[in-house]
Amino acid sequence: MKTTLAALATIALAATTVFAAETFNIDRSHSSATFKIRHLMSNVTGNFGEFKGMIAIDREKPASSSVEFTINPASINTGAEDRDKHLRSADFFDVEKHPEITFKSTRVASSGTKDLYNVTGNFTMHGVTREITLPVQFLGFGKDPWGNERAGFEIDTALDRKDYGITWNKALDQGGFMLSDEVKININIEAVKKK
Repeated sequence: MKTTLAALATIALAATTVFAAETFNIDRSHSSATFKIRHLMSNVTGNFGEFKGMIAIDREKPASSSVEFTINPASINTGAEDRDKHLRSADFFDVEKHPEITFKSTRVASSGTKDLYNVTGNFTMHGVTREITLPVQFLGFGKDPWGNERAGFEIDTALDRKDYGITWNKALDQGGFMLSDEVKININIEAVKKK
């Protein structure tokens, strides 16, 4: 009898743990994945039009939350067709060989600042996977006019493209290079709770 009760208690505890997290799916029409890179004397901006993701949110224990995010690099758009074609080529993203950019979290921790979390996980781009930590600003919960619950997040960070084998560049006659190695990234997410 004691063994049975212990087993039931374990199952109940496991069920509580499983159902503590609520699933929110990214609403792409109200989210964005943009970047900025230095080119000669200016900063060129662009975005990825196709992405998807899921966030499992544990309101009582944020450290138990998790996130998965996938970008289609072929959807890159910098406003210049020839440049976008070059960015899709083997010189940059090589989208035929590497059709996805992904991030999957492994841990979430408070930064010590209200509503700012350090989300660590495995980031894969151009066939290279590295562990990174993203500063994620939680923007709050709210309901839309149709009764759906939504959550907002923002990420501002920077990556070194050479860390992922994206090394194409051109040396300048006066010294230096055409492109910066650092790419600044901004991701804004509005996610809808799964019913």
